[in-house]
Amino acid sequence: MAEEKSQLDWNKIKKFSAQVSTDIGAAMLGALSYIGDRLGIFRALSDAGTVTSAALAERTGLSERYLREWLSAMSAAGYVIYDPSAKTYTMPAEHAMVLAREESPFFAGGFIEMIVPQMSIAPKVMQSFKNGRGVPQSEYPAETWEAMERSSASMYRDRLVRKWLPTMPQVITKLTDGGSSLDVGCGSGRAAIAIASAFSKSQVFGFDAHPGSVERARANAKEAGVGDRITFDVVDCTKLPESKFDFISTFDVVHDSVDPNALLSSIRRALKPGGTYLMVEVNVSSNLEDNINPMGRLMYSMSTLYCMTVSLAHGGAGIGACMGEAKARELVAAAGFSKFRRLPIDDAFSVLYEIQV
Repeated sequence: MAEEKSQLDWNKIKKFSAQVSTDIGAAMLGALSYIGDRLGIFRALSDAGTVTSAALAERTGLSERYLREWLSAMSAAGYVIYDPSAKTYTMPAEHAMVLAREESPFFAGGFIEMIVPQMSIAPKVMQSFKNGRGVPQSEYPAETWEAMERSSASMYRDRLVRKWLPTMPQVITKLTDGGSSLDVGCGSGRAAIAIASAFSKSQVFGFDAHPGSVERARANAKEAGVGDRITFDVVDCTKLPESKFDFISTFDVVHDSVDPNALLSSIRRALKPGGTYLMVEVNVSSNLEDNINPMGRLMYSMSTLYCMTVSLAHGGAGIGACMGEAKARELVAAAGFSKFRRLPIDDAFSVLYEIQV
């Protein structure tokens, strides 16, 4: 033991200890960020400009003492700027675009909301480490689906129709002329709603195996004024109707799938001749060595706490979020598709594959 200690690099130990302390602090700050998002404190602080904790308490109706401690944590983290002479707090406009402005393409509120539901499921995932099984969707808090919807909202609102679909002109032509579109694993329905809103003649469908998500999708479509133009149903998407759709999409669905081979084979059969399948997945590599960075840290963690385990819970493949392009190509080829093109889209979180028979 003494010899082992003499061989240790104590500077490396101190450096790594500091890193772990930083990460623990980030995890604790995540809990406070969740509170700030859910109680509207970030938004109130952004709207207020420069305020004291007492003024923010009056504005929000929340406890001044709790707000003061929360503001101290946010100031220490650099989320908020503190003026010690005036004892005031300010959220920079640039920070507000990430923390307080739901309409911003950089808004992170959905991911922040996901922190507590994901952490709360950790004890159940821990049991899966022992038995090798998984945690089914039914075990997750209902808030999980709202968080997912909010985290992907800007993708459908800002990028899908305006930036992504134009890279596939044949899809634009089909949908403009009244073609049929299906979003597989539609979740809360935002992709289908975006397509129905942009292409008034199109026939739009959204299928998902999760009943709660389909209920949310129907409510969202009604609120958006396109409820009568979209068919949302609870469906086993490994058994889709054959030769029915001109365009099929999946958004971060394949890596969660219980049986990705059956899913992609079903999608291939469901496409009409000349149809197009758009697979959107996480913009990471299939190789761990390429993902040793903040994005990899986030996605492997989220995959362990949700993506991989919900698949394994049903005896599934458990691919996980970081399947990368190599795995996507392998699955697509096995399903019988012959054309695979990575679309020329530069996006920090998403990679898009245009796939045809």
